[in-house]
Amino acid sequence: MATGRRPVGFAVVGLGHIAQSQVLPAFERTEGKARLVALVSGDERKSRALASIYGIGKCFSYDRFDDCLADEEVEAVYIALPNDLHRPYVERAARAGVHVLCEKPLALSEADCRAMIDACATGGVELMTAYRLHFEEANLRAVDWVRRRRIGEPRVFSSLFGYQVEPGNIRTSAERGGGPAWDLGIYCVNAARSLFGDEPVEVFAEALGGDARFRDVEAAMGALLRFPGERIAQFSVSFDTAPVAHWRMMGTEGELELVDAYEYAAPRKLTLRRDDDVVHYEFGVVDQFAPELAHFADCIREGRRPIPDGEEGLRDVRIVEALHRSARERRPIALPSLPGRLRPDPSLAIHVPPGAVPPLVEAEAPSQ
Repeated sequence: MATGRRPVGFAVVGLGHIAQSQVLPAFERTEGKARLVALVSGDERKSRALASIYGIGKCFSYDRFDDCLADEEVEAVYIALPNDLHRPYVERAARAGVHVLCEKPLALSEADCRAMIDACATGGVELMTAYRLHFEEANLRAVDWVRRRRIGEPRVFSSLFGYQVEPGNIRTSAERGGGPAWDLGIYCVNAARSLFGDEPVEVFAEALGGDARFRDVEAAMGALLRFPGERIAQFSVSFDTAPVAHWRMMGTEGELELVDAYEYAAPRKLTLRRDDDVVHYEFGVVDQFAPELAHFADCIREGRRPIPDGEEGLRDVRIVEALHRSARERRPIALPSLPGRLRPDPSLAIHVPPGAVPPLVEAEAPSQ
């Protein structure tokens, strides 16, 4: 159903696999809240081909990003660039008075995140971190059940997330912010923080090497996060395993398990166990990108802060940054105390049926 308000005009910056397979087609499913008006890419042939597919008349090279920002139809940008480019492009958009929805990790250091948040505040624009799972029903139902003590007091979080990365993929470049901790660990960290509703006070990590693909980055990382109140989270992420993406939360009276927890192209299975009582719930494949676009558009039109804001992105980045430091120095790293955030809000669940897989132009998936 259309909202009656003028849709927010977006430019998508970066036309890799995630942008092409998910973000671009998602605009059609935002109920008229967000509209794709421009594309920004370093590959003119690619951008022109995609512009033809989506009926877009405006394409800009990276060298002409400022021209894109000056276009009166461009009110917001979706940053889908390599991790190391997030800060400069967010800051340029903020200076131009354009709102920013940025892929995760928000940046590669806490200092960079803070600079981006400050730039957007100075520019009077909203900054949202693209946490699609903050709107996904299975994850939000789990958060709600933990908060309502369906498993008693939550005590231990455990997660595995991995796949086989393609040789030469940008995720194997340290210079571009690659490695499984940044690419996959950010999901595990955010899940643990969301379920506990709190922030870790100490972290410890071990990084593991691998074959020739991993000359620049770790092949895998095992991490331990200590939370206040004698609670703990542990996870392992890898670019050198068979596909896996699940977590478990163990409480004093039961446990929750979510299979394919972090995936956008697979159904999710949520299991609640209490004593001998076991209940299974299945959640089909949905569009996880249209809800975040629609939420951000609502926030822009209504003048309110998005739920997964820049601060949410910063809090995960500071933890992953500390995990890398721990792995290098082979010791636990204490984190400054921060108040917990009860995010995501379970009321944010938005169900959007999936659409057809669009044609891709020179965009390869990261995994084998």
